[in-house]
Amino acid sequence: MYLGIDLGTSEVKVVLVDSSQNLVATSHAPLTVQRPHPLWSEQRPDDWWRATDLAIRTIRDTHAAQLAAVTGIGLSGQMHGAVLLDADDQVLRPAILWNDVRSGAECVELERRVPASRELTGNMAMPGFTAPKLLWVARNEPEIFARTARVLLPKDYLRLLLTGEHVSEMSDAAGTLWLDVAKRDWSDAMLAATNLDRSHMPRLVEGSAPSAHLRPEVGRPWGMRNAVIVAGGAGDNAATAVGIGAVSDGQGFISLGTSGVFFIANAAYRPNPDRGVHTFCHALPGTWHQMAVMLSAASCLHWVTRLTGAHNESALIGEAEALSDQAKTRAPIFLPYLSGERTPHNDPFAQGVWFGLQHGTDRAALGYSVLEGVAFGLADGYAALQAAGGSARSVLLTGGGSRSVYWASLIASILDLPLALPEGSEIGAALGAARLGLLAAEPGATIGAVCTTPRSIARIEPNATWRDALLSRFAKFRELYPPLRPLFRQGAPT
Repeated sequence: MYLGIDLGTSEVKVVLVDSSQNLVATSHAPLTVQRPHPLWSEQRPDDWWRATDLAIRTIRDTHAAQLAAVTGIGLSGQMHGAVLLDADDQVLRPAILWNDVRSGAECVELERRVPASRELTGNMAMPGFTAPKLLWVARNEPEIFARTARVLLPKDYLRLLLTGEHVSEMSDAAGTLWLDVAKRDWSDAMLAATNLDRSHMPRLVEGSAPSAHLRPEVGRPWGMRNAVIVAGGAGDNAATAVGIGAVSDGQGFISLGTSGVFFIANAAYRPNPDRGVHTFCHALPGTWHQMAVMLSAASCLHWVTRLTGAHNESALIGEAEALSDQAKTRAPIFLPYLSGERTPHNDPFAQGVWFGLQHGTDRAALGYSVLEGVAFGLADGYAALQAAGGSARSVLLTGGGSRSVYWASLIASILDLPLALPEGSEIGAALGAARLGLLAAEPGATIGAVCTTPRSIARIEPNATWRDALLSRFAKFRELYPPLRPLFRQGAPT
């Protein structure tokens, strides 16, 4: 038996699978985000542990015998978060999360200190990444920074409590801006630029390799009696890729969740930092991946549903789909930057915009424009991936937004790519973590045999009839952001 633990932003999800990767049990426990100031986003690491313990105890209560047979655990987690520990491994302050954008000035300063940072890390400095957060702490909370003995990523803090060891792995470490992504090792230059060194960092392993053993005193209350290996694990998107089999060159997926991600696996290191493309190590040895990330995707649909008073999201999608083709061409253009944007703009101050509102604009038109605007944001990201040499030969669509075939068809049509809807994609990251736990615990297991692609429940082809109209509106979409960029920055909270 193998356990996958996925530490998300809104919940901890745990899955239990058997040696054939059949799902035996699943459980989850909610989390909340604290926003004490504008641009801030924080969580208490102790809450992560309480949620993890609760989710595993829930499985124990219904599947005690199967949980007792676990031999491997894999970890997946939200990336980029900064957990600051003192010399006794005590948490010094709430963790600063991936969607916290307070450190914009520190990004500029970091690249000034290390002019070659983009070449070393493969990525543009962005406020979501970990290293700028530490510069912010050093400037604004110097007493906390002075006591910082170790910096861990969120899932690696869970590993510390599970095993007593300070360990990370390549895919998550690549999102810190402290990793030389090509060499798969910490960069001394980037660490020095934040007044840190290797002693502050965990040791590194590959995601499918063993990292440590579960402490008996931790496993005992859960009924685990075996010597349980904890795998290196993965950042959430790399874990999702492992869970849906996107592990070979050219395999990719689009995650249409709260945020939007276009992920392509690569056999080589192919950075394009100037276009906001994330180039990270994959969770498996000798592989990398590229990501285009938009910060608001399905969350835009949730927002417009609430704003317009639609019965629910499905109902609003139905109203949008029922519009005539002519009405769709008259709908406003929507910029989906409700939380700022990463790829391709790297602009934490970007805001959502409706352009072209008229007296005749109704709820259905607003709903359609949001569906279309998110599709356009993904197309913008794919163009940046292509500019970096990324090419997708097969793409799966996952996340809550994938439940709408109509929205999937819009995305397929603007991308001009067929999309497959995989079975069981809602547990992708947790399943990927469990698969990494299996690989670490079973020396004879192979990546090809374990990291298979799930059965597709549907295949969405591009609609050639829609494409010309979409391309015309996409051109307008791309013209809107550049003149608005300086306006977004005026009056932005500091």
